Amino acid sequence: FQLIYILLMIAFFSSVQVYRGSLRLPFRLDLRNEPNRLGPTPAKEPGPAARRRDCRGELGQLRNEAKAAAWGFGFSPLLLLNMSGSLSTLALTFLSLLLASCSSGPTPPQDQPLTVAAAADLSPLTEKISSLYEEESGQAVRFVVGSSGLLARQIEQGAPFDVYLSANARYVEDLMRKGKVAPDSVSVYALGRLGIWWKGGEIREAKELLRPGIRAIAIANPAHAPYGEAARDYLQRAGVWNQVEAKLVFGENVRQAAQFTASGNADALVSSWTLVRPMKGSLVPSDAHAPIRQAGGVVAASSRAGEARRFLQILGKPAARALFQEHGFDLPE
Repeated sequence: FQLIYILLMIAFFSSVQVYRGSLRLPFRLDLRNEPNRLGPTPAKEPGPAARRRDCRGELGQLRNEAKAAAWGFGFSPLLLLNMSGSLSTLALTFLSLLLASCSSGPTPPQDQPLTVAAAADLSPLTEKISSLYEEESGQAVRFVVGSSGLLARQIEQGAPFDVYLSANARYVEDLMRKGKVAPDSVSVYALGRLGIWWKGGEIREAKELLRPGIRAIAIANPAHAPYGEAARDYLQRAGVWNQVEAKLVFGENVRQAAQFTASGNADALVSSWTLVRPMKGSLVPSDAHAPIRQAGGVVAASSRAGEARRFLQILGKPAARALFQEHGFDLPE
């Protein structure tokens, strides 16, 4: 069967034009660099002489590789080497390309960074958290930062994350019930705090947002951002939601909400204390809104569950807990 298969492929490749020792394929094939890249890779074409020289060298290498590997397919390399002319070259080329395509698959998982989907309020900590994990494990971490709700939706749709760090435990628990997060990996890593800021000076209470000079108030979108939910809850409890609702501008996450103030599109901000604190804002009392329980878990589809669990364990160690406190989080018991 294998011999018939090879002969059929020889017949197919015999229709490919061979010109001056150069095999011309209808697509650009690069098996050496970035094996996961999809589609053709634009490149400057070499001159005819260089192309002939390079092709002869590559074909020679492919022939040698084919001779060494043909035994793995159950037939003798001599069968191929005894083929005449261009058919022999084409057969060896096809076999070598086939073998190369099998061996040039995705980079082994251990050589890739651990991918962590993290709530946007953690953005000031990502670099230091990465350092903690790399020092202990010797492996790199790549953070994908966004609103907790949108990240949860991506995980539900199959996004290739290894760890999910949400700003609201509810999103993690919902994914757990759907089988998208490993139940025995879920833990609360921090308790979030809310902050309030005004460009005109110090502001401590929600009622101060009613000042005439405050025309736009930035918060994260309550539809999918936990700190947006907390900001809405805070303003509702303070009895000013109805008065300020028309002034609200929603960011996709806490980082975008903070950017609205930096760009001048908002005069005030109610958001994560990790971002408001460096702006010299004021800390909102923890009893002025519902608790912000930030939880994480291992994505069930991850092929690196052991490393993901180790990452979450590191978040519970003294060095990481001190880091959370340093950036304005409270700690779980």
